[in-house]
Amino acid sequence: MMNKITLFVFVLLLMACTTQKEEKVLAKQILTNEQFHEVKRRALAVVKTGFNAGDGYREVWIRDYNTFIELSAEVYPTEELKENLLVFFRMQGDDGNIIDGFTPAEKIAKEETDFSYSELEPRYAGHKNTVETDQETSLIQTVYKYIMATGDRTILDAQIGEITVAQRMEWAMQFLMDHRFSPEYGLIWGATTADWGDVQPEHGWGVDIDGNTHRAIDIYDNSMFIIALDNLMEMLPSTKDKWLPIRHKLAENSKKHLWDKQNQKFIPHIYLNGSPFPEDFNENEIYYFGGTAIAIEAGLLTEEEIKISINEMISRVKEAGAASIGLTLYPPYPDGFFVNKIMNPEYSYQNGGDWTWFGARMVQQLVNYGFVQEAYEQLLPMTNRVVKNDGFYEWYTVDNKPKGSGTFRGSAGVLYIAILKLEDWANSQNN
Repeated sequence: MMNKITLFVFVLLLMACTTQKEEKVLAKQILTNEQFHEVKRRALAVVKTGFNAGDGYREVWIRDYNTFIELSAEVYPTEELKENLLVFFRMQGDDGNIIDGFTPAEKIAKEETDFSYSELEPRYAGHKNTVETDQETSLIQTVYKYIMATGDRTILDAQIGEITVAQRMEWAMQFLMDHRFSPEYGLIWGATTADWGDVQPEHGWGVDIDGNTHRAIDIYDNSMFIIALDNLMEMLPSTKDKWLPIRHKLAENSKKHLWDKQNQKFIPHIYLNGSPFPEDFNENEIYYFGGTAIAIEAGLLTEEEIKISINEMISRVKEAGAASIGLTLYPPYPDGFFVNKIMNPEYSYQNGGDWTWFGARMVQQLVNYGFVQEAYEQLLPMTNRVVKNDGFYEWYTVDNKPKGSGTFRGSAGVLYIAILKLEDWANSQNN
């Protein structure tokens, strides 16, 4: 008769064998998924057509370029990728800030005044949605991905004006500390937006900070900053003495002030000068999908918290009747809470629209943290609709109808990387 210890070991071995068999089955499913091969093929095809965000945009946007530069590296010469990055540094502001995007100066009409220009880069006009606080961090992350994809570190020594790219990267990070940092909370702030969005609720177009703006701290901006600092210190180890303590405090303060332990979620905002929403509105009922995904990428959640997060996302997607975990947020802000009509009614654009651009980033993190079965299952609705709708659409309605640009390169880029991560895992099971 087996003693208790022998029985326990036997049960463990049996469980391990079962897990290995399940993993082999999953690996085969991933590697034989013809849709994945088709989506990768389509992604390569769409990225060959340019660097602007998609057919609905004329600018090259840094927050978009950050999510498809690895894909672009598969089809473009290194120098062309590098040149796009150098344009952002040539158009850096006098205070160190980074623009959102650039477009050829000759395409700007005389009546368009919301553009900036630089003597270092006369070919282009720059544009910045100042409600965001992710342009600087997006550029650092993009340079890092460029170096990882191409092996070209010479970009760091490129001279722009009187200083190098390496010095300009630190200057961009310092801009956030000098102009977007709250000493009270030890975190950076931006305007009030819906999760990672770039539209504030107070008025019309809603992309520029002004006298109506309600300044707020959120998890997305701070997670992007943490990731950028990690990238910066890896590229420039000599900067660790300055930035590592700041990085650690940002991470500590993000969990301290933004993580709701009781509800196991991030709160939407900490307001620095009041909320733009009615007093009786409980904003903390809203779950921010995109910011949570980026927080996981920044290493802010434990494996247990990640598991709780993905389960909560899946539950809320079902409750909303949406198609994927690309759902920006749930529940959406009520109709009329944003003056810009693109944010109304509910489930429109960044107010509860379904964005593969962020959903596939969550899938990437699920793979990174070992939740491969969940990653595979949650990626399928996103790849399905690429093939069904013959395009990488910017966003989808709650009933899964495509909206916006049909060649949204950010979606192509994050899907491509998500599939590669799954395939890398699957191939490792056969070794």
